[in-house]
Amino acid sequence: MKKIKTIAQKPLLVAVAVLFLLTGFADNSFGQSRKEKREAAEKAAAAAAAPKQDPKPKVKKGEPKPYDEVITKDAISDDGLFQVHKIDDKYFFEIPNDLLGRDMLMVSRIAKTASGIGFGGGKTSTLMLRWERNENKILLKIISTQVTAADSLPISEAVKNSNLDPILASFQVEAISKDGNGVVIDASSLLTSDIKPLGFPQFYRTQYKVSRMDNDRSYVTRVSSYPENIELRHVKTYLASASPSSREDGAITIEMSNSMILLPEVPMQRRLYDERVGWFARGTTDYGLDVQQSKTIRYLDRWRLEVRDEDMAKFRRGELVVPKKQIVYYIDRATPEKWVKAIKDGIEDWQVAFEAAGFKDAIIAKTAPTPEEDPDWSPEDVRYSVVRYLASPIPNANGPHVSDPRSGEILESDINWYHNVMTLLRRWFFVQTSAINPGAQSPEFDDEVMSRLIRFVSSHEVGHTLGLPHNFGSSNAYPVDSLRSAEFTKKMGTAPSLMDYARFNYIAQPEDEGVALMPEVGVYDKYSIAWGYRPILDAKTPEEELPTLRRWIEEKNGDPLYRFGRQGNSNDYTAQSEDLGDDAMKASDYGIRNLKIIMNNLKKWTYVPGSDYTELEEMYGEVQSQFNRYMGHVGRYVGGVKEDYKTVDQEGAVYTHAPKAKQKEAVQFLNNQLFNTPKWILDNEILNRLQDDGAVTAMKSMQVRTLNSVLEPRKLGRVIENEALNGNAAYGMLELFSDVRNGIWSELSAGKAIDTYRRNLQSGYIDRMETLMKDNSQSDISSVARAELKTLQARIKAAIPRTSDRMSKIHLEDALEKVNNILDPK
Repeated sequence: MKKIKTIAQKPLLVAVAVLFLLTGFADNSFGQSRKEKREAAEKAAAAAAAPKQDPKPKVKKGEPKPYDEVITKDAISDDGLFQVHKIDDKYFFEIPNDLLGRDMLMVSRIAKTASGIGFGGGKTSTLMLRWERNENKILLKIISTQVTAADSLPISEAVKNSNLDPILASFQVEAISKDGNGVVIDASSLLTSDIKPLGFPQFYRTQYKVSRMDNDRSYVTRVSSYPENIELRHVKTYLASASPSSREDGAITIEMSNSMILLPEVPMQRRLYDERVGWFARGTTDYGLDVQQSKTIRYLDRWRLEVRDEDMAKFRRGELVVPKKQIVYYIDRATPEKWVKAIKDGIEDWQVAFEAAGFKDAIIAKTAPTPEEDPDWSPEDVRYSVVRYLASPIPNANGPHVSDPRSGEILESDINWYHNVMTLLRRWFFVQTSAINPGAQSPEFDDEVMSRLIRFVSSHEVGHTLGLPHNFGSSNAYPVDSLRSAEFTKKMGTAPSLMDYARFNYIAQPEDEGVALMPEVGVYDKYSIAWGYRPILDAKTPEEELPTLRRWIEEKNGDPLYRFGRQGNSNDYTAQSEDLGDDAMKASDYGIRNLKIIMNNLKKWTYVPGSDYTELEEMYGEVQSQFNRYMGHVGRYVGGVKEDYKTVDQEGAVYTHAPKAKQKEAVQFLNNQLFNTPKWILDNEILNRLQDDGAVTAMKSMQVRTLNSVLEPRKLGRVIENEALNGNAAYGMLELFSDVRNGIWSELSAGKAIDTYRRNLQSGYIDRMETLMKDNSQSDISSVARAELKTLQARIKAAIPRTSDRMSKIHLEDALEKVNNILDPK
């Protein structure tokens, strides 16, 4: 057995090891002198005694780390407005210092939506933002433009004190850029957190009872940086107890798109709004004005069109010039080739309007470049306005735009073109023109016809992107019979403005050869574009432009071609959707004549060999809908008021009631065309192919809906007011009720048989009188409704003995019982 060394032997081993170190064997320095060896030993001992140091300096908590420690070699980087670095599942923004404090715009949209929740591309919020540094934090603030005052004014401090900018998000400065001119933040939480303004809109959350976001089913799809914008894409899944799309697991999944756009450092000069010209506008309350009240200043949304310095002399001489920067629309790559030209033509149809503003080639259309032509081109890039063709069953198109809230400058626009808009066009064109137009007398149009329709819609949507809202008062400018004239319509179109919902010429009759069938960019459109875009060169401020802008309006004062009728005023009988001409009764009479022709040919014109009756059912529904529109146009006259904006220095009223004779004519029209059952629309040859029941109920619904609309409390309130203000010149409530009753109960005086449809309508009339009597006790409406029921009570009593038809007698006895119970409840 081998001996174990004792403890006494260990010092000898240690001594040998020390000697080995001191003699330099440890560093192979055999040739050193004794002095050198001693100095080396001393250095080694000092090094061994010194405290050990970390290879990297420690960073205090909250302070930036070295750049290379944050942005590692594994980073995938994308240059643009900010440099974006992706490392694993994190996204870092490298923000240049010169962009801190700059105004930016965050435009949020639902890019892809769940079933039953709108359509993809719809804008949900627009926020002006600033990235600001506070020590080692970067704050993303929401900047309000609703309340302002110039920084040079003392009141600006009070405005700032009352409008502290809310902080949308906060980020730690993770590192300083390599060149020292920027900061790096981890921006992942901007996409992964449930930041409400950037995610699912609150009204949807409320409607679908959203409780929270599910992080496990939410993720980032893309972050891209472009020269003037950052594009964020992220999928969000929300738990929702009333989800319309996934009731099984109670969830809603959408894809959000957030575009962060750099705004111009110097805002464009505003052009002040005037309600007499139709325009999309925005407003701010400016406390810096020298007025004795807080006042909201409204200004137009419009593109920045400027005259080049070298063209100033030409422009002043009245010559057309190309603007410094043209409005360019790209047709995206997904658009079917056969529709590209039609969409381009619709865009460039507006060139004639910009010529009225002094510019040529102000708006042009281009085809998006192929990946080979320009690999960096993207429709998400804010530098490009794009007509985006979407494979969607939604029958729609829309033209939103993005504007600088400080000035109204339109920065870009994407027109969403849904494939199924062609279905909508086919229905409209068929039901409004097929009576006189062979090109519409089939279930599917040829490409030439469809191209023209696509061009029409393209042009209308582009008008919105230029700043123009709907002008529902435009179509009222043309006399009805002028729309039957080929000469007139070829020169003037079917309405002065393409921005009216005038659709197609349903007034023209089969004998009106050569008449135009649809509107084009019209005289009003040229006027409004010129008013909003023509540079006023010598005006250095928005206020200095006002005398010229007002003069341009006053030059057209009183001319109906230049009148603006806003959308949304349901009281204005002259500003209606889907109407044509200056007289709804006359126009609707022509329209009904054409509908009768369509009904006589409906089976033939919707025939598809070997198919079912889908096409017939669809177009029969369109005939009913069009007929209902005519009834709505006429019914608007009762209690109607025309709105015609004026300034205090213009003569005439802003609001005038519809003439008594026209209101009375409207009620007579409804009695003749609707309340006297339109049996021409009840074609057995069609009905027995489409349904086993429902025709009687549908007719009652159609008639009673219009009856209730005519005898609607707010409308009756205007009738009362008109009579109070204008006396016998007004169409009074007693006369209105009497005319309606005499039309609906016309069988009573002669004891005539009352058919099923009229019995249903009369029952609906009694129900309406009861509602008016019981729900409007604080006005004359209740009193007049009671008086009408008493009159009806007496007439039914007198008619029952004269009525020989058994079913009619039973109906009248039941009606009398209902009236008795309403007037004298048991």
